[in-house]
Amino acid sequence: MSNDSDFEVHTSSLLGAELDSEEIKALAGVISIKHLSDNEILIKEGTTDDALHIVIKGRLAVTRNTGGDEYVTLHTLRAGDMAGAMGFIDGTEHSATLRALGDTDVYTLTRAEFESLIESHPALVYKVMRAIIRSVHTTLMRMNRQFVEMNNYIMKEHGRY
Repeated sequence: MSNDSDFEVHTSSLLGAELDSEEIKALAGVISIKHLSDNEILIKEGTTDDALHIVIKGRLAVTRNTGGDEYVTLHTLRAGDMAGAMGFIDGTEHSATLRALGDTDVYTLTRAEFESLIESHPALVYKVMRAIIRSVHTTLMRMNRQFVEMNNYIMKEHGRY
């Protein structure tokens, strides 16, 4: 696990905006850091695990397999962004592969380590879960906007295409 001096949450991130310094110290005791080299996979589409990841530095390409060895990039995660939220919460399969674009560092929090904080830091657990929900909601809203734009393009509606 990380020590307090190594753990810093971007205050501009959804999680960093939620936590005070004491909560950051408590979370630092149960979080680890993963270093990824360029093109290294953090999460593979179709696999399951119980880890939440927060990008510290670098970028992660979010890709989906379109058949064979072909992948399409859906999004790029940057510092402060979360990944793996649904697997962290309920163990569902990952719907995309996350691959490092250059040297990338992420914080990793497992469900078991996180649950160890429930009794001692219930407000922290609540705040982390609220940040996860906000992150998932942000992703859903972005996907909805993209769907509407694609639908407008296909249907040639609203005179923009």
